[in-house]
Amino acid sequence: MSGIILYPTDTIYGLGVDATDAEAVARLITLKGRDEKKPISIAVADIAMMEEYADVTPLARKLARAFLPGKLTLVLTAKDTLAPALTAGTGTIGIRIPKHLLVERLIREIGKPITATSANVSGREPEKTPEKILAQFGGNASSITKVYDLGELPESAPSTVVDARGTESVVLREGAIPSDVVTKV
Repeated sequence: MSGIILYPTDTIYGLGVDATDAEAVARLITLKGRDEKKPISIAVADIAMMEEYADVTPLARKLARAFLPGKLTLVLTAKDTLAPALTAGTGTIGIRIPKHLLVERLIREIGKPITATSANVSGREPEKTPEKILAQFGGNASSITKVYDLGELPESAPSTVVDARGTESVVLREGAIPSDVVTKV
């Protein structure tokens, strides 16, 4: 996969590139107008793929088994198999396994993780349809080489973001999965 794809997830539309391709990640950052100091999450097909690209702690494995695929992003220590810009110098990576068959198929076809960043210009609200997303990017929309259009996605809370690098979970953003449910696991 060499281009930027627009794809639906279980939360919102995302922009995807091969997360191991530094040039593709750079094109994505430019398209979004994203601050290079902000990390970009990735999506993987399963826990085995997660282990290829991050140090998966026993806590992370337990949370993954309980909530993934689903609306949970685990923050883990990144391995050097990922494009360095994804971590924005933090050494960490947010990883999701979206509960969406199309995303799983895409990742399995590519055989590598894809970026899981919202499909919007940085600083602007994400739109709910590919047509409005492409309009938001204006003339730069031509940088998006493939669009998977499932129409307007249903309203959804964002994923809950949990730092799972240690032995206790730290909820960084509460989303679809309440903090107390995460800490009970």
